[in-house]
Amino acid sequence: MAHLSHVSRRQLLAGATASGLAGIGTPALAKAPMANTQAPSFYRFKLGAFELTVVSDGPLQMGAPQPNIFTDTSKDEMVKTLADNFLPSDAVAMEQNALVVNTGNQLVLIDTGLGAFKMMGNDTGRLVANLKAAGISPGDVDAVLLTHAHGDHCFGLLRADGAREFPNAQVFVTQSDYNFWTDEAKVSHPQIGEFVAATRKHLMPNRDRIAFIVDGQEVVPGIHAIATPGHTVGHVVFMITSQGQTICNAGDIAHHHIISVETPRKEFAYDTDGKLGVASRLRLFDMLSAKRMPLIAYHFPWPGIGYIGKHGDAYRYFPSPMRTVL
Repeated sequence: MAHLSHVSRRQLLAGATASGLAGIGTPALAKAPMANTQAPSFYRFKLGAFELTVVSDGPLQMGAPQPNIFTDTSKDEMVKTLADNFLPSDAVAMEQNALVVNTGNQLVLIDTGLGAFKMMGNDTGRLVANLKAAGISPGDVDAVLLTHAHGDHCFGLLRADGAREFPNAQVFVTQSDYNFWTDEAKVSHPQIGEFVAATRKHLMPNRDRIAFIVDGQEVVPGIHAIATPGHTVGHVVFMITSQGQTICNAGDIAHHHIISVETPRKEFAYDTDGKLGVASRLRLFDMLSAKRMPLIAYHFPWPGIGYIGKHGDAYRYFPSPMRTVL
């Protein structure tokens, strides 16, 4: 047999061809049916003495890029930005990254997804199934913290039959958001009336267990609320701290990990006050980048954990590597 170093490229190709021909007609002994399903979507990590679990409610299907989803951005500009970053440019999807914090004394859920409400496609409503796959029972949740009262953050409070999904949990939200999104006078509003009507159906039956939170409050031990209004009137982020380590649950301070970060002064079409939303985003991003503090962003690519770094007069998002061992 010729030594490997003396085998020519032609001989190698000829051998590969012969081997391939010899395999024709050989039964595929490892043939198996397609699974056609994804693994449960939860991701667990540690923060000091706390155990945190990101749990997906499934992606929101936003449809094809449209002009002015972000201010002063044409459809073509948005398509180009997506394509330049190797993202699908024919349809936009945003994740829903809810977070469970086990403090050792309490089990806290931050945001609930859309639940049974199929406003944004059929891929949503997976939170409870993924919680159970992660070994978390909805009945064990002690507190539900809402960054704001948009449907994709609070409609998971109730099941399709109107029963409470987290029957033993106290619910926390800002009073300004509660008042705004349950205001009966807004039901006839041409832009937001449908959302207000739906929010009334999900929040008002929970009024007896809702506690209002204020800026700077320690909502539960180790979790503080910081006011970041603009996307909604009462939007907050939550600073989660244990043993000197902190992560920011950023809610909807930014919706897209490229557009909202690299062009952070663009307003989002669903902001209540876009200019105030931009100011809150810049203030929070400056703090996160200066302190090199990690964040979890609700709509960023799964599981939404990473860092915001300063980049000129804008920023860049640096996703954290997922760890396979806790």
